[in-house]
Amino acid sequence: MPKCRVLVVGTGGIGAMSAYALEQGGLAEVTAVMRSNYDAVAKHGIDIDSVLWGQVSSWRPTAISKVVPDVSKADIAPFDYILVTTKNIPDVSPTVADIIAPAVTPGKTAIVLSQNGINIERPLLARFPSNPLISSVAYTGATETAPGKIYNDDPDCQKIGAFTNQQVPQDVADAAAKSYVAIYNPDGKLDVVYDADVPKVRWRKLMYNGSFNPVSSILQMDTPRMRMSKHVIDDLIAPLMGEIRAIAKAAGVEIQENAETSVLHQDPNDTAFKPSMCQDYEKGNLMEVENLVGEPLREADRFGVPAPTLRIIYGIMKGLQLKAKERKGLWKAEFSPENPYK
Repeated sequence: MPKCRVLVVGTGGIGAMSAYALEQGGLAEVTAVMRSNYDAVAKHGIDIDSVLWGQVSSWRPTAISKVVPDVSKADIAPFDYILVTTKNIPDVSPTVADIIAPAVTPGKTAIVLSQNGINIERPLLARFPSNPLISSVAYTGATETAPGKIYNDDPDCQKIGAFTNQQVPQDVADAAAKSYVAIYNPDGKLDVVYDADVPKVRWRKLMYNGSFNPVSSILQMDTPRMRMSKHVIDDLIAPLMGEIRAIAKAAGVEIQENAETSVLHQDPNDTAFKPSMCQDYEKGNLMEVENLVGEPLREADRFGVPAPTLRIIYGIMKGLQLKAKERKGLWKAEFSPENPYK
């Protein structure tokens, strides 16, 4: 029986760990798309220091590529799955849909989005209407400390289910999601499971990502210090969580009653941990502002839910994102003709 063909787009920490797990299961062959780390991996392979897999030296997936393969070319077989683990920054081109388009075979390739936030599927539903779209909400701790060097300090943990796509029968999409779990975790040894309630899983994780992530970025403060201060929690984090809960409820999602307590204590007290968005900001990188902050606010407006704290946080985060864009040459500081403030 031929192995399942999986393309991994974004082979940093999470992508590398996913590629490794997929191939260890024995049912998949992985093509990994790499950019900045391609030369290092081509020469030396990937070194993994993992709480789950131990010390792995010079590992390579079945194939690596600098670019997303174009399956319209005769010598490239279609992919069964495309796993996307890149940062999702829809306010900058190319978008996720643009990046993966050459590798998508209509009606065949299932697209797995292992990315944070809500409404991330919408641009892909429009672009690839005949392809199953799968949600992977990952809680895995994995970082690329240098090109081809992966540090994995939390076991692989994912909740996987199918997004709703009006043009793909739900049973077909569900089957694709269950099949992906079976390929990824054939022996049931990993905490990688099927979960049909995709919206609840995503909104639940957003309670952390839509609060601690942006506030940490604005203050450049680790999460234990936020709790130590008390006022950062009382004045910012707790109101944000309450607004996200209310927006989710308006969207038809009831988040568990004790979610705030568990989210508040998610990070250990003995680490100066800064969420990924803050780490990106401090490195001068672009941040996932839209899907973590902008989309919840737009949902609040759609349902008429007051979200004053989220609105202020979004305004500040857009300003920080603009500074990052300017540093990268993606925004020019000049007045546009229609700007009323010139």
